[in-house]
Amino acid sequence: QVQLVESGGGLVQAGGSLRLSCAASIRTFSRYTMGWFRQAPGKEREFVAGISWSGESICADSVKGRFTISRDNTKNTVYLQMNTLRPEDTAVYYCAARSTLYAPLRGPYDYWGQGTQVTVSS
Repeated sequence: QVQLVESGGGLVQAGGSLRLSCAASIRTFSRYTMGWFRQAPGKEREFVAGISWSGESICADSVKGRFTISRDNTKNTVYLQMNTLRPEDTAVYYCAARSTLYAPLRGPYDYWGQGTQVTVSS
């Protein structure tokens, strides 16, 4: 059974930084495609970033140049480094996984975490 546990969310001022972590209970983690999504109040869930088993990554245009996704296969963990945060980045951030080597990085994904709240104050 796949479990994804996010951490690292919190309250930060605009211009600040946070690093989200997602610990995955997956034996073959290195073969999984991983992603981050977010959902703001009253809005649909949206793609933020994705990373392949080989380390290829993409980010949404809204966060490009500010957010970076990475993974550590020795720790079964994927990260989202968020810099220069803006109030519009406020959302619940979700980690996602798919057990397909060449899955599209924007999704769809099969497994989801419970989410971690990120709040950016102006």
